[in-house]
Amino acid sequence: MAGQVAELSCPVDPCYGPLMSSLILPVSDLDALPRGKRVMGLDLGTKTIGLALSDGERRIASPLETIRRTKFKADAAALLALADKYDVAAFVLGLPLNMDGTEGPRAQATRAFARNLATLSPLPIHYWDERLSTAAVTRTLLAADASRARRAELVDKMAAAYILQGILDLMATQKRQTMTPEQQFGFAPLTDMDDA
Repeated sequence: MAGQVAELSCPVDPCYGPLMSSLILPVSDLDALPRGKRVMGLDLGTKTIGLALSDGERRIASPLETIRRTKFKADAAALLALADKYDVAAFVLGLPLNMDGTEGPRAQATRAFARNLATLSPLPIHYWDERLSTAAVTRTLLAADASRARRAELVDKMAAAYILQGILDLMATQKRQTMTPEQQFGFAPLTDMDDA
């Protein structure tokens, strides 16, 4: 059974232009996944695939590992084996858009990877705008005084965690916006004491 590839990207924002808003689907698609199942984030590069994993409650993204790319079938087999091992219900694939929001060759290659992966797995695949994710992670590693070798070892899986955390944060924000104060805080808001 083939999986579905959903167009999921960053929140609507004027800086992303009309292309970005046409890519957006509700994050509720991921929120509707079975409870306790995890989401796997992917940072697809030409030489490696960085992987990250959410917790079962889909609140925190953690770097998992980096797969050295060889051939698509071997890459997909390694990816799907890890997805099965960690009880993954969906993938979030970083979509490397150009800074102006257009798609270049890397974004097209990412979409081709997703289409091919969807033929091998029933798990849904969602896109997330990954612009500047690797740069942000590299800055963090530089600030932590990580050596060049250590940065090279960590950057891909940390970029995947950065991508995945972005969508998890958006899901949490949207969920809070629809909750009543009782649901958010576990108690009713204070009322005017004069009415008592």
